[in-house]
Amino acid sequence: MTVLENRGRRSRRPQWFILAMLGPAIAGLVIFFVYPLVASIFYSFTRFDLVSPPEFIGLRNYEYLFTKDPKVWIAAGNTLWFVVVLVPVRILTALGVAFLLVRVRAASGFWRTVFYLPALVPSVAGVVAFVFLFNPGTGPVNLILKTFGIQGPLWFNDPAWSKPSLVLLGIWVMGDIMIIFLAGLLDVPQEQYEAASLDGARSWQKGWYVTLPAISPVLVFAVVTGVIAALQYFTEAAVASTVASGKAGVGEGASAILGYPDNSLLTYTQWLYVRGFGNYQLGYASALAVLLFVVAALFLVVLMRRVKAFTPEEAS
Repeated sequence: MTVLENRGRRSRRPQWFILAMLGPAIAGLVIFFVYPLVASIFYSFTRFDLVSPPEFIGLRNYEYLFTKDPKVWIAAGNTLWFVVVLVPVRILTALGVAFLLVRVRAASGFWRTVFYLPALVPSVAGVVAFVFLFNPGTGPVNLILKTFGIQGPLWFNDPAWSKPSLVLLGIWVMGDIMIIFLAGLLDVPQEQYEAASLDGARSWQKGWYVTLPAISPVLVFAVVTGVIAALQYFTEAAVASTVASGKAGVGEGASAILGYPDNSLLTYTQWLYVRGFGNYQLGYASALAVLLFVVAALFLVVLMRRVKAFTPEEAS
């Protein structure tokens, strides 16, 4: 009996060791994800201003969200625009640059550095620089266009050009994705290209049937992380609105500044910030956060199912 007990204790030791090693990660997950999620769900059913105790009001926050909020759908539409336009443009641009760097042998290290350096620029500094570069009156971009007889647009001061201007910023800082794509392309076995050449495959056929299946995990990673970042798009749009308008927006004044010009840069997370920390409607802001979590989860589930066909196992 003693021998069996010793064996049982020894078999349990690895389990306790594994739990001890996972303890910090599990604690961080519970503290920084599970608890905030549960708290947000609870507060979404309350009227809460961070000063008075929360008052349970049922589904009123969600009713107001779907039927009466004047700007939530404008913000949701702008966010969807960034998901549909900004994410594919950044990925395609980064993939194209990575393809070129793979083919360029001379000074490839120099060009990798050139394309990657903008990704190291802090987001706020990059946006401020872009707003001044694209200033419609004194910015060098419009001055250069003027020398060619082209009347430059108002860029960040025009509702029709404000979001495309941020797309240009996203292309400029695509170096982080480009480096990942470059590593994936360099990891494709050359034997597969040689076999495809022997079979008479053309360049586009090699790219479609060899390169894309080989780098599909990298593509999935880029798409998923890009969609998550676009759904949470906040800093770049908020700073662009503030700098372009020439006013500082914090607290209650944020609702008048964020989204400039004409709510074209108002994203969902900005509106969540305005309602929660500008108007102190923490209960309603929690409802907005819960809806964002649900939409993001559904979006990613559908996205993962769609890209499953491009995995190497399926493609082969």
